[in-house]
Order: sequence, then C-alpha cells, then structure tokens
Amino acid sequence: MARKGARKALKREYAPKIWPIHRKEATWSIKAIPGPHPTHRCLPLALILRDILKLGEYAREVKKIIVRGMVKIDGRVVKDPRFPVGIMDVISIPEIDSIYRIFPSRKGLILHPIDKKEENIKLCRIESKKTLKGGRIQLNLHDGRNIIIPPSEEEKDLYRTLDVLKITLPDQDISEVIKLSEKAYAMVIGGKNMGVHGRILSIERKGDKRAKSIVTIENDEGERFQTILSYTFVLGSEKPEISVPEAPSVV
Repeated sequence: MARKGARKALKREYAPKIWPIHRKEATWSIKAIPGPHPTHRCLPLALILRDILKLGEYAREVKKIIVRGMVKIDGRVVKDPRFPVGIMDVISIPEIDSIYRIFPSRKGLILHPIDKKEENIKLCRIESKKTLKGGRIQLNLHDGRNIIIPPSEEEKDLYRTLDVLKITLPDQDISEVIKLSEKAYAMVIGGKNMGVHGRILSIERKGDKRAKSIVTIENDEGERFQTILSYTFVLGSEKPEISVPEAPSVV
C-alpha cells in the first residue's frame, strides 16, 4: 500500500542547519508540523525542551510536559510537541519561572533569557499587506499573524512592508510602528552575518525589488557590513525595544 501524506519523521543529518543539535549522536530527530514559521526558520517545541533546555532525556519525557499545558508560546498554552517556534517568539515555562525569546545567531536559532516585564512584548515584521472589502487593511506578519486595521486615511500609508510592529501578547494590540529607515536599530536574520545587530547607516536601492536593496549597518564596536533589506529586522527607532543577546563579530 502506498504511503499517504508527508513523513512525520526527520533524520538528524537532514535537519535544518539552524537547529543547534548534534548530527551524529542519534539517527532521528523531531520534525516540526506546518505552522506559523517555515521549517528552515523554526525549532520544534519538543526539541527545544529536550536538546536545548535539557528538561528531559527522551522525547516522551518532554512531550508529557507539553501536553499537560506547562509551556506557553506568546502567552498561549501550546500542547503540540511538534509546534514550530521561530524568531521573536516568547517561550514561558511558569513551573521553573523561565522566559526566553528566540533570536537568530551565527550558529542558528538560540534562546535568550528575558525578564518578566518583556514577556508580553513582541516585535513582528510586516511581510505583506492587502486591502480588504470596506477599505480595511490586512497586515501579514512574519510569524503567521494577520492583523486587520480599520479603514482610515491617516493610517493608510502608516504601515509599510518590512516595517515592524511592537505588539502586546496575547491580545496582539499594536503599541508602536517601528519604521525601517536610516538610523534605526536592526538585526540581521539571514546570511553570513546572521545575529549581528547595529544601527542602519544607509539603504541603497538595487533593481526593481525593494527587498533586494543593500543595507549598510554599523555594530556597537564600529564595524560596518552590508546585507540585503529582506534580511534586516528592525528592533527600534534609535535603540532596541527589547533586550538582545550579545552580537557576534562581523564576518
């Protein structure tokens, strides 16, 4: 009988490079289900608890923790061990009083410990937008969220693709719009300098596609480097709106 549907298993040697796991200590790994983040930009929840936080030696142990509702993602209880967790997602485990935010780094995705005052804050990048019936604007964010803005001439041009929204969790109310512009503080989420953050010095348009524009960034040590606009994630207009991990050196 022919196999139906996608495979539920994933070999470690074929796991995305951003997964901070040992490739040869075992054959199989945990495969993320389709969700708010693509496979190459996420970590399965059970893998985070087992391989990174070391809350269990085996998958079945951390699955019990998850299905009992002891883990929250962005303020909401998640009970699927294979739920995909990606950049800027907030993981909270009240039982051990631990809160983390997912950040990119040169070695892949990492967990950055944060204070409780940041637990209800999240930055979401606008990937696209469209106008709905009645003039309402739908903002499609990097983590799969869709936020609908009431029709307003004043707000019509306020939201632009690749700008970042500062929202509250879990009700996702918009508290601030952070514009992608020169002098803004940003982090690189792709390429060889993934995880490096600093101030945007210039944005140079290249070709017809805005996302391919060249961005020059200077980090806190004064080192300058370039990346493309689609790899640029704004963290604040002048300084980061959230705490960030220590950045690696520029390549």
